[in-house]
Amino acid sequence: MVVRDELLARAVDECRGLIARRFPGDAERGAAAVLLDDGEVLTGSSPDFGNAGASLCHEVEPCCAAFRLNRKIVASVCLHRAEDGRHLVLSPCGICRERLADHGPDVLVAVPGPSDPTELRWVSLREALPHYWLAGAFPDEAPDWR
Repeated sequence: MVVRDELLARAVDECRGLIARRFPGDAERGAAAVLLDDGEVLTGSSPDFGNAGASLCHEVEPCCAAFRLNRKIVASVCLHRAEDGRHLVLSPCGICRERLADHGPDVLVAVPGPSDPTELRWVSLREALPHYWLAGAFPDEAPDWR
């Protein structure tokens, strides 16, 4: 699937929309959205658990839904609404990069601009993770990384 700008923009809009609907007001909260290979957008967020050790990334819910639907993720975005209402771009953490790695090196991930955390830039997972451990050490075991 060729990922078009309007599909990426829709994923960002749906992520912002989930934050606005699920967490009305101006509280600091976040959400994620993934774009699937058929153009569908899945969103998710994580509860605040009493035990911080039980916390999950916002991307977990849409990643699990993509697996349930047997769909490939082609793009992922995670946003955090700050106290001032700005949406900060959160690049995927290490474990989320591992989750996305199963969908291949060309998955697009949102990262913040170099001097503005609200500026959203799209880079491939390969660019975000140039030395993916599995592809380098065990290339036959790295799905779609060859």
